[in-house]
Order: sequence, then structure tokens, then C-alpha cells
Amino acid sequence: MKTVIFAGGLGSRISEESYMRPKPMVEIGGKPILWHIMKIYQAQGFNEFIICLGYKGYMIKEYFINYFYHNSDITVDLSTNQVEVHQTNSESFKVTLVDTGLHTMTAGRLQRVKDYIGEDENFMLTYGDGVSNVDLKKLVDFHLKHEKTATVTTVQPAGKFGVLNANEHGLVNEFVEKPQGDGTWINGGFFVLNKKVFDIFEGKDFTDIMWEQEPMHQLVKNRQLVSCKHTGFWKCMDILRDKVDLEKMWADNPPWKCW
Repeated sequence: MKTVIFAGGLGSRISEESYMRPKPMVEIGGKPILWHIMKIYQAQGFNEFIICLGYKGYMIKEYFINYFYHNSDITVDLSTNQVEVHQTNSESFKVTLVDTGLHTMTAGRLQRVKDYIGEDENFMLTYGDGVSNVDLKKLVDFHLKHEKTATVTTVQPAGKFGVLNANEHGLVNEFVEKPQGDGTWINGGFFVLNKKVFDIFEGKDFTDIMWEQEPMHQLVKNRQLVSCKHTGFWKCMDILRDKVDLEKMWADNPPWKCW
């Protein structure tokens, strides 16, 4: 089963990093967050990827084209232009890199990679900026069991601010730093889709439409979207503070590392 990854956005909310490189190439522990996401999938048996490129997409292409040499011990004979590989730490990724347009919205990006999905009836979809310890095989089983067009993983993110309880005199009884969500389940970004999803795209150009808008709304209207709740770790690298938090986790015991 292939996995489509959205990796073409401008990443404007983390512009401190994304002005130099695409957001999925922002590093956590010396590796792009895109690499971390792909490792999550690879560790659970999914190693074929279709990456939707846009902003500075050439940097992602160059990363994977040169990945083998960057992760190998080599000897270069400049007189003959020959390279001898001694040892490699390369991955078993099979990556299709598709230029889906600089300003294309996510629905348009998905529309433009349809022909690369191949013969598989189902495929997975995720964003290039979120990591989780989601059980992907459980997610796929859930999708197949419900026989709907789309399955989305839902999560309850931790709050961004501390919460305190005080009595009528103002005396604080409890303070919780970044508590778990308020009970609302949100889109966690790990999808399983049936190829029937492309029926929504027939006869219309979705270049300027977000995946979370018309396509998902149409799936809901058709009663073809189910949610699979994930109560474990999930975090999206939305702003610089999120990157800092992920760096601290990586230095200690990263909860998304399953490899």
C-alpha cells in the first residue's frame, strides 16, 4: 500500500525555518521531519511513498537523489571519477517525487498524483509535518472493516496554555501545564483512502481547493468518512515552538520512534 505525503506548502507559520527550505525538510535531531514520518511508516511495513512537491521541491528531490551517498562511507577517486561504497545506512524507501505546483492547494496536489497510485485499491495519505505513534496496521484494518471511502485518524492535542482552577476567593487549587484537549477530536492527518475518493475530483480542477474543504465535506455528505480515534502521542510541527519541543523529545525518548 502506497502513502501519499503533502510536502508542497509554504510553511509560513514557521517562516524562521521555511524561508530557507520546505517545511518537511526542517530537521529534528539532524534529520528532516519528512524522514521521521517516512520511518514511522517503514517500521510498520509501508515503504512506498508518493511525495507531493511544491515550494522549494528541488531540495526534497536532491535530498533523496543523494541520500545513498550521504548515508554511506565512500572513497572517491578524482582521477577516474569513480566512487567506491564501503558501508551504507540507506533506507528501503521507494519514493516517487511529483511536482504538483508551487501554489496548488492540498486537494489539487492529491488530484495530480492519481496516476501514481497504481493498481492498489487503497492508499494512505498524510501531511509532511506531523509525527505520531499511531498504529498504522490497526488504522488500515479499521478502514477495511468499515468499507467506506475514507478513514481519518482523530486525536486530542494537548492545550497550548496552562489551565488553573481557583476558588471564589481566588486561591488556586490546581494548575495543569498543557493539559490534554478539551474533549474535542480533531483531524490527526493520518488517512486511509479508497481510490473511489477520486470520483469527487471528476470533471473539476481542484488546484485552489484544500483537501479539508470540499473533498472531505463531500465525503461527510455521502456518509463515506469514518474516524479512528488515536489516544497515543501526536504532534504537529506548526510553529517554531513545536520544533523546539520535538527536538527536546528526540534528545530524550521520542514517543514517535518505533524503529
